[in-house]
Amino acid sequence: MGKYTISEFIKQTKQDEQVRENFDLETPRILEVNLTDLVWAKTGSMISYTGQIKFEREKMLEHGVGMMFKKAFTGEGTSLMKATGNGRLYLADQGKKITIFDLNNESITVNGNDLLAFEPSIDWDIKLMRKVAGMMSGGLFNVTLQGKGKVAITTHFEPLTLLVRPGESVITDPNATVAWSGHLTPEFRTDVSFRTFIGRGSGESIQMEFKGEGFVIIQPFEEVYMTGNSSS
Repeated sequence: MGKYTISEFIKQTKQDEQVRENFDLETPRILEVNLTDLVWAKTGSMISYTGQIKFEREKMLEHGVGMMFKKAFTGEGTSLMKATGNGRLYLADQGKKITIFDLNNESITVNGNDLLAFEPSIDWDIKLMRKVAGMMSGGLFNVTLQGKGKVAITTHFEPLTLLVRPGESVITDPNATVAWSGHLTPEFRTDVSFRTFIGRGSGESIQMEFKGEGFVIIQPFEEVYMTGNSSS
């Protein structure tokens, strides 16, 4: 149905007034954060808020000197903002679908561009894919998150989870790879074939190979990563 009276439209689309958890899906593409202290979120992801909330860009030494150098190397592709205070914060990123993970002393590695928000109880670190940095525009960086707490990631359209089993490698396109088990370490390889030249590629086709036991989350969309900060 695409035609409404004003009152019908408000009834269908108004925010849910009930407070359930710190992270909640207001819609499949809007994250509601019921803020009582602080939360880390992707810079530029705030679309609305109520209450008394203050936003601060991540300081250069917020997470130590080592993290500062990693962020400089990746062009600050994982630029974060800190939201503090009390209220309701609404986050989104280019209309992408949002998934909330509740980590229980577990770890997950997320493509830096697909990380939307996480609670301060989560430990995180940037993992640089040095071998592939010179092959792709802007390189490739990922964020490993672990501990207890909630993490929100984004995907273009519906995600698909592939199981990685011993002796059965899973090969993915880096531009379509969103996240994977924190203990897995992907290997990068290039493939030159006749099909590579027919498609959009012009030479080497870069692939990620996962071995061991765990999972890989992919999306039906090939995202192009750019250097510099995003204001999505």
